[in-house]
Order: sequence, then structure tokens, then C-alpha cells
Amino acid sequence: MNKKYAIFDMDGTLIDSMSYWNRLAEDYLSAKGISPMPAEIPEIIKPMTMTESAAYFIKRFGFIGTPDSIAAEMNAVMDEHYRKDIELKSGVRKYLEQLKSKGVTMCVASATAAPLMTACLSRLNVIDDFAFVLSCEEVGTGKDSPDVYLEAMKRLSAISKVQDKTQPESSDIAVYEDALFAAKTAKKAGFYVIGVFDENNKAKWERLKNVSDELIEDFLYAKV
Repeated sequence: MNKKYAIFDMDGTLIDSMSYWNRLAEDYLSAKGISPMPAEIPEIIKPMTMTESAAYFIKRFGFIGTPDSIAAEMNAVMDEHYRKDIELKSGVRKYLEQLKSKGVTMCVASATAAPLMTACLSRLNVIDDFAFVLSCEEVGTGKDSPDVYLEAMKRLSAISKVQDKTQPESSDIAVYEDALFAAKTAKKAGFYVIGVFDENNKAKWERLKNVSDELIEDFLYAKV
């Protein structure tokens, strides 16, 4: 990776959390009396923010509440996992240290709520490796839209301006993603895409390979 700027996805890219997310919708709907969960639900909500997913559940299942209140209920379920259970993927800590030693300015852009990101990355002692964390909730769209990447680029550009560095274009920024749809979005917006393998997304790995400029199958063996 020869870029001076990097935007990392979090879930499935930096941390082993996708199994928890995959169970969240099923567990939540089951608690609300919707069981079994309709098979198409995971793919429908995958590109959505938590609030967008909540709005979809309200519309489809007639739940009582607002998108914000239902999103808060789902975030509460994940909160405990982020604070206690979820770990970094193997090799991530060393990889981040190597990027940092090369002067790469890094941030995290995720569909996960910012407080959960901060809590998890702080517990794992890597929060200081990143200039900032940015949630899709803050820009109002999921990663089927490039908005979160463009906002991250704007913030990275502001940092560069303060440091008297050349402000980056999208092609100067590496975006690390494990999700095919997100990688496609970043690629279409002109970013340099690094596809990251995740066991929970292996069925789409071959297609992710075709979208990516660079690949990481295992951070333990990734070259910086």
C-alpha cells in the first residue's frame, strides 16, 4: 500500500464482529415475535445504516416506535459485544503500527454508530492510530452511497491543510473494505480499494477480488 491516506471499514475489516451482526437482526426480530426471520432480510438491510434498518422494520412489520428508538434498542444489544467480546482480526495491530510508522494518516468509516466504534477501538487500544472515526449515521446514508467516503476525504483534506501537505484526491486514498457492495461504491467514487477477506463474506470473495486494486487475505501476512 503506497498511499498516504487510508479509510478503514471496521466490522469484518478491522474486527471480528460480523457473526454478531449477522445474528442481530434475527435475534431482534425473534424478540419482537417475528420468527423465523424472512430469508431475504440480511441482504436487504446490509447496505443500510442502523436507523435505515429500523425504519424498514417499522414499515414492514408495523413495529411501534421511531427509527431512532428502535435503532437505539438494536445498538444496545451490540453495545455489550463491542465493550466486552469483539476482538481485532489477527495481524491488524501490527499492520496499523506499520502504516503509522510510514506516516499514513488513517481514519475509520463505518455503518456502526460512532460511540460503539470509539468504545470498541479504545478497548482494543488502537483508537489513537486513527485521526477520527466517522459513522454513516452522521452523513445519513449507508455505503451504497459514497457520502461517508467523501466526508472522510473532506476531513482528511482538512488535516492535510493544517499540516501543510498536499490535499488528497480520492485516488490518493486507500479504502479498506470486506463488503462487495461497499467496495464497489468506493471504487466508483475513484478511491483505491483494498479488499479484505472475511470468513463471513467468503461467498463474495471472488467478486471482491475483481473490484479491488489490492487484496488482503490475512493481515498477518499483508505487506505494507
